[in-house]
Amino acid sequence: MSTDERPGRTPGAAFREVTDGKGRVYRVGESDRDLLGHSRKLMVYLPWIAMMAISVYEYAYGSAEDTLSEAHGWTQSNTFWILSVWVFFQAGVAFPAGWLRERGILTARRAMFTGAALCLVGFVALSHLDDVTAAICGFGIIGGMGSGLVYATCINMVGKWFPERRGAKTGFVNGGFAYGALPFIFIFNYAFDTGDYNEVLDLIGVYVLIVVAGCAWFFKDPPKNWWPAEADPPDGAGGTRSGAGPAKNPPAVKQYTPMEAVRTGMLPLMWLAVVLTAGVSIFGISFQVDFARDVGFGPLVAASSMGVMSVINGVGRAVVGWLSDLWGRKQTLVFVIVVLGLAQFGVIWAGHARNEWLFLFFAFLSGFGGGAFYPMFAALTPDYFGENYNATNYGLVYSGKLVSGLFGGGLGSMVVHAWGYDGAYALAGGISMVAAGITLMLRQPGRPRVRGTAPKRVPVGREAV
Repeated sequence: MSTDERPGRTPGAAFREVTDGKGRVYRVGESDRDLLGHSRKLMVYLPWIAMMAISVYEYAYGSAEDTLSEAHGWTQSNTFWILSVWVFFQAGVAFPAGWLRERGILTARRAMFTGAALCLVGFVALSHLDDVTAAICGFGIIGGMGSGLVYATCINMVGKWFPERRGAKTGFVNGGFAYGALPFIFIFNYAFDTGDYNEVLDLIGVYVLIVVAGCAWFFKDPPKNWWPAEADPPDGAGGTRSGAGPAKNPPAVKQYTPMEAVRTGMLPLMWLAVVLTAGVSIFGISFQVDFARDVGFGPLVAASSMGVMSVINGVGRAVVGWLSDLWGRKQTLVFVIVVLGLAQFGVIWAGHARNEWLFLFFAFLSGFGGGAFYPMFAALTPDYFGENYNATNYGLVYSGKLVSGLFGGGLGSMVVHAWGYDGAYALAGGISMVAAGITLMLRQPGRPRVRGTAPKRVPVGREAV
């Protein structure tokens, strides 16, 4: 393999660009401290904190629905459609935001500041607007766009700063989007009523604004193609000079533009898998508390089941991200989706048995499966299509969630009304199994399937600059 090296310099640090045998370019020589002035670990913890702040939008909303309905005079269907519209815009903003970021029009810091302000507007709207259409516009559209900007920016940020440990770091940051809602789940179940809902929602909006804006101040992207100075870049086969490279998750063979990624056929398959899997996850988030109450479990079990779901949802993302670096991204993803499907059938069983501990166990499994697939897709996208266009490519993949929001929440409510909880949960379990089958069809574009022999590794030179 020949290498093409181009020297360069940033203030205080020299770098060079190395091209491997597959045509991939790596910018090596600069440390994180050269570029940031401090350790890149901050680019894990700050996105994680911001993700915990915005998690109240999705994972605590179901616990607030009864009070919101009573306070504003909304029906159950009204509250579900408000969340569905939020999901639509939270996911839908990822692609245009990625497009703007990759063209330098929208910086990471500006995206976060904008998102923080829009999140505040969302909670103020939910607090003070009785008209359901106005609430949909305020919380669903404006709040959804705000939280979507924060989510997409945080996920792309950590992936760029940790290209050699993408699975574990992305999973950790993504986990904050679930268990960060835990305190608010219990607040909405025990300290949230028609007498104080305005103050509680307004204060939550201010909390989100302060936390996200504070984290945003330190956000900064690395240069394109950057690779950490302390780690060897992978060769074209996915290994490194030390032999400790991501053999289970070889790097993309080239930097795919969004249209090139679509034409491979793999990005549309990933999008469809997200549509189905996220729909099941959103269904569980929207209906688990109501189902627990419907079968006669008390408010503590109902709140605890959602608390268990959010905690395991988040912790599972971190654990699965780490495991995917060892097992392989696709294999781990299929396992997660199958667990999610089986959990839906388990919830039906536990409800009929009136067994609270069994119900909490399947809430545990549902929470694990319903969150862990997100970081898998976030890491799988640059594994397949490269890092340079990842904000846009992952925006396209993640946009599948905007369709999921429609059938996971709003249409899910219609299915519950028509078929009951048993029929709805059984349908959700079946959909998960279909999604697992689709995931099995995924293949890394441009890389031939090799049977019986390992790919030959050719080292990339790392001479001093």
